[in-house]
Parts: sequence; structure tokens; C-alpha cells
Amino acid sequence: MRQWTFWKQRPRVFAYMLTCEFAATACIVLATLTAPTPDGTDWLLFVTVALCASAHLQLSRRQEETRRSRKPTVHIDLVGIWSFAAVVVLPVHLALLSIVLSRTQRWFVARRPLYRFVFSSSSMLLAAVATHEVVGAFGPRTLSSLSVLNSITEFGILMLGGFVYFAAQAMVIGIGAMLLSTSRPSIRSALGTKDDNELEALTIALGTVAAILLVNLPAALAIIVVISVIGNRIAEVRQLQVDVRTDPKTGLLNMRGWREGAERALSRVERANGAAAVLMIDLDHFKSINDTWGHPAGDDMLEYVAHALRGATRPSDVVGRFGGEEFVVLLPEADATEAEQAGERIRRMISELHVPTTDKRGGPVAITHRTTSIGVAVYPQHAKGLSELLQAADAAVYEAKEHGRDQVRLAS
Repeated sequence: MRQWTFWKQRPRVFAYMLTCEFAATACIVLATLTAPTPDGTDWLLFVTVALCASAHLQLSRRQEETRRSRKPTVHIDLVGIWSFAAVVVLPVHLALLSIVLSRTQRWFVARRPLYRFVFSSSSMLLAAVATHEVVGAFGPRTLSSLSVLNSITEFGILMLGGFVYFAAQAMVIGIGAMLLSTSRPSIRSALGTKDDNELEALTIALGTVAAILLVNLPAALAIIVVISVIGNRIAEVRQLQVDVRTDPKTGLLNMRGWREGAERALSRVERANGAAAVLMIDLDHFKSINDTWGHPAGDDMLEYVAHALRGATRPSDVVGRFGGEEFVVLLPEADATEAEQAGERIRRMISELHVPTTDKRGGPVAITHRTTSIGVAVYPQHAKGLSELLQAADAAVYEAKEHGRDQVRLAS
């Protein structure tokens, strides 16, 4: 136990995780002591949910291992389908027991430190208790033989329960992710990407369907098992597609992904007879960061620059990592003046960055006052195609460096 990574966490992480775990324990004890005793039907439904969850877990085991090993941020577990169905149908004792059984099986493919696995399990149990209490406040669920009006009411209650289940986990896990992060916290790292949240919404939607089938037609849950397994495989494919187009260090597009997005954006500009600009961004003397403080410090700097670029650009702009310490941005519908202003804004933001990191011996240091050379090339003023624009912007970067660095230079 003395070797556990948990003891090496920062005090605020240590305190937050213990608080959440004690809170989960207290809520579980309070909820189970005040809940009615399950009857024979409840136990039969519990066994049905547990079998379906086990089948899902075992049939999707390989895909889950692949997704977890390749997912650097928030991970959405589709077994939540069965957890949510249990929470809104079963007594709280059995709902929590079904989650514990699923998490116990998941441990063998989780490949995560024990303290993180326990923390994520606590968040699920907290969300389950909160959801059960909110849904239970409207009275017992009657999901069979409903009239049209009652079915709308019950559906609304289930949707409210789904929101509580999602929001409770997002809040607990999101705060934990920000506290654990060694780089600058962001909404993406705390709450996941758009795809992550869409997958979570799909999980809750399927959980709602599973709850209705559990009460009315339990045998039909086999269909949900099949859908959930296929969902795991689709999620794996989507994750692989993202990995192919994404730079793992910064989360920005790599050059393959950037070229694809930039070509599409430039084609739209050409059809509209508009203008576009490419910014080539090169961090000055970046090698000195690695030489002075080590490569982890350099990686932290790259992450902070990527975050700054996201904040300094528009949603329509295409931002990527060119390689090494170079970044590239395509600005659709931007002329030379607008592009230079955008470049100056980026140069200033990077110069103001305060990057907390560690030196070669693990001691705390901060990287500040870094300069950047930025080259700007404009379509169709400097080039007609994307490759030529990149070459022109790259040449402008070298002109900026030759004239003293820390400046924005328009292609000649």
C-alpha cells in the first residue's frame, strides 16, 4: 500500500477524491436504510439487468480495451445503458448492486490506476443515488399500460432523470479531471469532446428504452444487448478515425487532418470568390526549453500554446500542429489586414503565457515571456493552392526570424 500512486497526488486531489468517496458512501448508506425491501419481482428484474450487462461487458471487451488505451481524456462507458435502466426501475439497493457488479467486471479491462477506478466508480454511485431520489420524488414508476398523457409524463420524468445522471457524473469527474491535469485545464479535458457527450446522450437514451423494455418485454432486451455491442464497435472505429487525424500531444489536428479540413475550407472560399489566409506559427528558441528544463516541459509548453490558439481563433478556422514547435492556421474569409491582426493577437497571447511545469529533476518551474515568429500568406494574393500558401507562409516565417524574431511578417 505504501507504493500506491494515490499517496503521491497533490493535497487538493487527495482531499477531493476522499471527499467524493466518503460522500458516495454516506449517500449509499442513507438511501439503502430508508428504501423499502425488494420483493421477488424486483430480484427477477435485477437478475435480468445483471445478465444483460454481463453479456454486454464480455462481448465488447476487446473494443473497450482498445478505446480505453487510446482515449486520453474523458471516457464514456456504454455499460451505463444498464446502470441507468436499473436506477429508474429497481429499488436503490439492487440498482447500486448492479452497478457494483458491472464495475467489478470492468476492472479487469479498465487498465487504470486503482485510485482513479475507485473515484470514477464513486461518481457513478453518487449519480445513481441522486437520479433515483429525483425520479422517486414523482412517485413509483409505472411504465406499463400507460395512457397517452401518462406516457408523456413518464417520459419527461425519465428525461429529467437522465439529465441528473449525466450532470452529476460530469460535475464530479470534470472537477477531478481539472485537479488531476498537469497542463492548463480546459472544457475539453474536463467534460470531453462533442463526440463524447453525444455518446453519453446515446447511452442514456438507450438506457431509457432498456428500462421500458425491462418492465414490459424483458426478452426484447436481447436487442439492446446487440445494439450496445455494435455501439462499442462503432465508438472504437470513430476513435481510430479521430486518432489518425489528431496530434496526440496537443489535441489539435495533425498535418493529415489539417490538410483535409483546410482543403475543404479553401474550396468553399474559391467557389465564393473570397479570400483566405494561412498563418505559420513558429516558437522562437524552442530547443532551449528542452535543453534547459527537459522534454516534458517542452510538451507542457506545446499544450498551452495549443490552448491559446483555440482561444484566439474562430470556430470556422482550421488549426493544426505542423510539426515540432510549428503550428498552422487557415483563416477562411480573411484578407491580409485581418490575417496580420489575427497573427499579432496570437503572438501577444503566446508571449503572455505562464506555463507551470517541472525541470529535469522534477522541481517546479514556470515558462514565461516566450516569443513567436509568424508568417502570413493570403489567397489569392500570394498563391492559388494550399501547398503554395504553406510555402509562402513558411518563407515569411524565415523573414521574421532573420529580422529579429517576435514579429508577424506578411509574405512578399
